Amino acid sequence: MRRVLSTEKSRIRAILLLKFESLIIFAIVLYLLIAPFVSDVSAPAALSAEIIFAIVASVGLWFSAVGFEKKRSFGRAPAVLANLIALGVSYYMISGNFLLIGIPLALLAVITLISAALGYSE
Repeated sequence: MRRVLSTEKSRIRAILLLKFESLIIFAIVLYLLIAPFVSDVSAPAALSAEIIFAIVASVGLWFSAVGFEKKRSFGRAPAVLANLIALGVSYYMISGNFLLIGIPLALLAVITLISAALGYSE
């Protein structure tokens, strides 16, 4: 009984954190769409690729959260993979002395990763 409660709490936490991550990435997309109007873009092709990648990531995280809501296993693997990638990005940020971004990203990724890993049971 206790394991079921723990799994359910992890599942709910994973849903909320995955949706939060999805909204953060969507906010970055909005920023990237507005950025060319307020500053010079030196590599428009790279900016376009970043926008497309961020849109795909945001939608993917949202569908992963929906998978957890429906108690399906299809949301687990993408959630784990996305947060492992976020850990790599946070390491890059921290090593580049962008601590204000790297440390919160690492904490969010670790908490979401653990919640996603423990939030599913058959």
